[in-house]
Amino acid sequence: MPQPSQVKSKQRVAAHGEVFTAKREVKAMCDLVADECNRIDSRFLEPACGEGAFLAEILTRKLAVCKQKYGTQLLRPDYERASVNAVMSLYGVELLPDNAASCRERLFAIWNDAYTKNCGTDAHDICREVVRYILSVNILCGDALTMKQDNGEPIIFAEWSFIDGSMVKRRDFRLDKLIEANEKQKGNCIPVEDGYVGYDWEKKEFFPKPIQPEYPPIDYRRLCEHGRS
Repeated sequence: MPQPSQVKSKQRVAAHGEVFTAKREVKAMCDLVADECNRIDSRFLEPACGEGAFLAEILTRKLAVCKQKYGTQLLRPDYERASVNAVMSLYGVELLPDNAASCRERLFAIWNDAYTKNCGTDAHDICREVVRYILSVNILCGDALTMKQDNGEPIIFAEWSFIDGSMVKRRDFRLDKLIEANEKQKGNCIPVEDGYVGYDWEKKEFFPKPIQPEYPPIDYRRLCEHGRS
């Protein structure tokens, strides 16, 4: 099978420096962090994700682990939950809207193909819509340098965590404040809190604060309700 082109057009290269990473290099770089790529809930952020070459490779590896652990008919509910968790762990920022849309579709297609094959008649559209919703929240169109979305608002990511069986907790964080908390910690800054960055006096470390009270725990199959609230 021929490899996809690394360049869409000379105009896009000149205007945006857009050159996609070849598949061989993507695999080699993911091999350097293979243990994390094989951990279903290990979080990854690609700040210039393009059409999702790295995220697609990572998701493929995570889904292979899901199949290895839960790939029997008896464990189909566990496979579904684990595969959704794998999608929840991937985040991307992309400057160009068409690339961001392509990235979401690419990740959904990879997940849906594996989900349909592994769950068979137990696969359902409710779960598919949940995964589409998660990708709409996790893969954003924006500029990772300014840390703003294409509408000028700060980039905000959701932290999804399975807490009890099928129940999920969600907390939303501003990307710039996540980075600020990390930079403050490395810089040994004076422990002053604000609305987005707190300080744990016992652990002596900064931590990011959610931008709003966390959502009430909800069954993962109902996550789309967040988008309607």
